[in-house]
Amino acid sequence: MALSLKQAVAVGSYVVRQRIAGRKRYPLVLMLEPLFRCNLACGGCGKIQHPIEVLRRHLTPEQCFRAVEECGAPVVSIPGGEPLLHPQIDEIVRGLIARKKYVYLCTNAIRLEQSLDKFRPSPYFSFSVHLDGPREVHDHAVARDGIFDVAVKAIKAAKARGFRVTTNTTIFDGADPATFQAFFDYVTDELKVDGMMISPGYRYEKAPDQDHFLAKEQTRALFRAILAPYKAGKKKWEFNASPFFLDFLTGEKDYDCTPWGMPSYSLFGWQKPCYLLGEGYAETYQQLLDETEWDKYGHASGNPKCEDCMVHSGFEATAAADAMRLPNVVRSVRGVLAR
Repeated sequence: MALSLKQAVAVGSYVVRQRIAGRKRYPLVLMLEPLFRCNLACGGCGKIQHPIEVLRRHLTPEQCFRAVEECGAPVVSIPGGEPLLHPQIDEIVRGLIARKKYVYLCTNAIRLEQSLDKFRPSPYFSFSVHLDGPREVHDHAVARDGIFDVAVKAIKAAKARGFRVTTNTTIFDGADPATFQAFFDYVTDELKVDGMMISPGYRYEKAPDQDHFLAKEQTRALFRAILAPYKAGKKKWEFNASPFFLDFLTGEKDYDCTPWGMPSYSLFGWQKPCYLLGEGYAETYQQLLDETEWDKYGHASGNPKCEDCMVHSGFEATAAADAMRLPNVVRSVRGVLAR
């Protein structure tokens, strides 16, 4: 199962309440970055290029809780860096669960198996394991041999302990559709994960590898090929995303981004304008909403930094809002009940 029925109902009712209240801009998922330190240096990552004094720092649990309460989003994703390097990550997760937030702890899984005793299974909690494809593809993406096998072993251990586990896969230029179709079969049938999140990579200016990011039309063509058997009903893959986001990836829908829908909070504050672009920081979430010049970002803006972006963190909130429109509600409900 990808998105649980309980989470789908909670998020859906939250969106309805925001609309009834007349709020045009509201958060759906808080991207909570408690540290930037990592134990890998992936070629497509632009998040860890900071001075050593920054990499040594981390948010306190209290800072994390204040950001969560200030923002109010029903879902919290904890990316990195590598969150399992945070000395109080278990306390942070417990506090978020106590606040009835749906928590996704993103991890490369190097420290996952040894960290399982710090956590308890909960319908509010999932590990989101970074797997960028089968063994040779993933190990190349993370620039270290053997990490795929480490991640697979950790996923099996977490599943055996009763944890929800999803995967997080970034797809780059040059990906072979048949290879990724076989990978999705393996993750679904052998690892039996609770859902897969897929997304094209974003061209981070600081990413070491600038040669394998996708342009928009390339993204659509590639995802049409990869998802063709799923769209034809021949595969029962479970994706941890709205079906409308998948339609967007394949070019069946044309969305603009909702950058305030997945705001990012880190050591520096609330990042402007979104999780991907770092063009300043606000002290509060309300200041982020009020002070960011939103019309300068997104496909419609003509901003070259946005023109090829089709990343999950920018467009899933748009797709989720579209899913709650009356013509689309039936499909959304059927998708949840079918799991």
